[in-house]
Amino acid sequence: MQKTTSPFWTFSLSFYRMDGVAPACIEVQDKAGVDVNILLFVLFLATRGRALQTADVAAIDAALKGWRDDVVIPLRAVRRVLRSPEKSVDPEQASALRERIKAVELEAERLQQEALYALRPLEAWGAAQAPEPAARANVAAYAAWLDADLPAAAIKTMLRQLPRVQVT
Repeated sequence: MQKTTSPFWTFSLSFYRMDGVAPACIEVQDKAGVDVNILLFVLFLATRGRALQTADVAAIDAALKGWRDDVVIPLRAVRRVLRSPEKSVDPEQASALRERIKAVELEAERLQQEALYALRPLEAWGAAQAPEPAARANVAAYAAWLDADLPAAAIKTMLRQLPRVQVT
């Protein structure tokens, strides 16, 4: 079976590699409970000029909540535990296992992103708007949905880098 690769996955890989974006994503995930895939999706939609409301973000979140809770988060938890394995376990073997789990976690995230991309046509998401204000609106809508204050410096880093990502 051939893997599908959406423009969203391509965007995410490019954006995540940009200076400061990966640590910013980890910070918002760990400090505010953000699903980075959803954050990346709302930013991707902004690059397509789509401004979301809180209800849009709620629909996005609901569509993939089960996958995130049942697959992605448990894989991440196991990978993180393996950073410091039990002393009775061979560290090299634990490290090798961690790398395999990391690859499976990445594939689970890719599947989540492909499912997000397939939810509905891009032009059906939110109102048309210029990318920069759409990005701010989308982040605000996601923060409102989470009822959380997102780390301002991390969000600023992402918003600063967003215009630099190549959109296909």
